[in-house]
Amino acid sequence: MSERALLRRIRVWLVVFIVCLVLSGLTAFPLVHELRWTEDLLMSAASPAPEHFPALMEWITRVRTGLDEADAKHPFLLYGTDWLAFAHLVIAVAFYGPYRDPVRNIWVIEFGMIACAGIIPLALICGPIRDIPFWWTVIDMSFGVFGVIPLLLVRRMIKRLEGMREGSATV
Repeated sequence: MSERALLRRIRVWLVVFIVCLVLSGLTAFPLVHELRWTEDLLMSAASPAPEHFPALMEWITRVRTGLDEADAKHPFLLYGTDWLAFAHLVIAVAFYGPYRDPVRNIWVIEFGMIACAGIIPLALICGPIRDIPFWWTVIDMSFGVFGVIPLLLVRRMIKRLEGMREGSATV
């Protein structure tokens, strides 16, 4: 594979990762409305969720109720999710560095990998403290597992690109 093709693959993976971070961030802003829509969709006649996933339905209703109450009585609490959304957007911007110069900015990829690994202990520690069902904690941890996969691939490709560049520099 040529250096140019490898750089293109790195950039495609980075764009996918950035888009996922941005979408994850943007969906944290309208949580109250999203939970209402999700509950309505899952409660619809066409949905198998109430019959096959009663624990999911109970959880969605509990979370929606909590968000509705917070929104009505204590809307400032939802400001925390606004900051969560903002953090996702800022982190996404950081990945522009590796997009521009992957070899020089590989540290951003490694930072992202550390962040993905950190999701697991955070979920395992804070989940029970916040009364999150274990099955939901597993879903939360999956973001770290699925997030690190493209970063591992990108890191490996960047190391290969670095080797190609060092090889051509010595010739």
